[in-house]
Amino acid sequence: MGSIGREEKTPHPGPLPAARGEGVGSADHPLPDMSDRRSGITLIEVVVVLGVIAFLLCMMIPAIIASRGAADRVSCLNHMKQLVLALHNHEVQRLVLPPGVVNPTGPIRNIAEEQHISWTVPLLPFMEQGGLSGAIVEGSSAYDPINAKASGTRMRTLVCPSDRQGNRTIARTTAVSSYAGCHHDVEAPIDADNHGVFFLNSHICHDDLFDGSAYTIFIGEKPIEDSDLGWMSGTRATLRNTGHRPNDPSLFKAREAGGPAAPRDEFYVGGFGSYHPGGTHFGFGDGSVRFIAQTIDPGVYRLLGHRDDGEPISSAAFPNSLGAPTK
Repeated sequence: MGSIGREEKTPHPGPLPAARGEGVGSADHPLPDMSDRRSGITLIEVVVVLGVIAFLLCMMIPAIIASRGAADRVSCLNHMKQLVLALHNHEVQRLVLPPGVVNPTGPIRNIAEEQHISWTVPLLPFMEQGGLSGAIVEGSSAYDPINAKASGTRMRTLVCPSDRQGNRTIARTTAVSSYAGCHHDVEAPIDADNHGVFFLNSHICHDDLFDGSAYTIFIGEKPIEDSDLGWMSGTRATLRNTGHRPNDPSLFKAREAGGPAAPRDEFYVGGFGSYHPGGTHFGFGDGSVRFIAQTIDPGVYRLLGHRDDGEPISSAAFPNSLGAPTK
C-alpha cells in the first residue's frame, strides 16, 4: 500500500563504458597534440621588420661615414703638424729650411731623370727617421737603384688617410707623399727664381719671409696619382703652387674616371688639393695648420703662396677663407 501513488525514480544511467580500444586517448581516438599548433609571422610583419632595419641602416651609414671622415681629417692635421715642426727644427739646427729640390740645373722636368732630391730627404732626421736617412747615398739620384729600398719605404706621416691611393705603392714599388711644399704663387716650372719657400736649390730662412710667417704657406696637401714619382722626388710629386684653387676639379678627373692621368707638359706642376670635403689643410710658417676653403679668393690665395710680395692681407680674409688656425 505504501507504494501506491509514488513514482519510483530510477537513477540516470551514467556514460557507458567505452569498449576496449575505442576510448579517448586510445589509438583510434588520440588526444589532440598541442605541438601541432605552430605559431608563425605573416608576410606583412616580415616586410615591416625589414623596413625598420633598412631605415636604421640609412640613418647609421651616413653617421659612420661622417665620423670616419672626421677621424681622417684629424689624423691628416696631426701629420701636417709633425711636418711643420720638423721644418722648424731643421731651421733651428741648420739655420735654413731644406731646399725644395736639389738638382744641378733647372727648370725641373717631371720625369725620372737627374738628381731631383726633394725637401723631404734632408727632413728625415727631424722626423725620427735617422735610419732611413742613413740608407740614402749622399749625392745620388732620387731614382738611383741604390736608393730603391729607401724610396720604397712608406711613411705613415707622409700619407693622408683620406687618400686611399696612398695606402699602396705604385710602379717601381715607390712610396708616395700626400704633402707638398709650396714652390710658387702661380703656375710655372720649378726653378731657382720661384716665389715660394721650397724651390730649386733654395736656401730660405724666416728672415726671408717678408710678408710674415703667418701669411706664408709652407706645405699643403695634394692628391696622389698613378704617375707619382715618389716622396724622394723633388718634382710635382712633392712640390705644388697656389696658381690653382684648392681642390681644383682637374686634380681628380683621371682618378674618378678610373683611367690614366691626362698627358701634361713635363714642366707642369699643378696645385694643392685633398679628399676632405670643402678644402685642404695647409701648414704655415708660424707653425699653424689651417684648413683653407676651396672657395677662397684666388687673389688672397696667391698672396699666401708668395713669400715676399709686400702685399698686405686683410685679417678679415682669414675667418672667411681660412677658418681658425690650429696649433
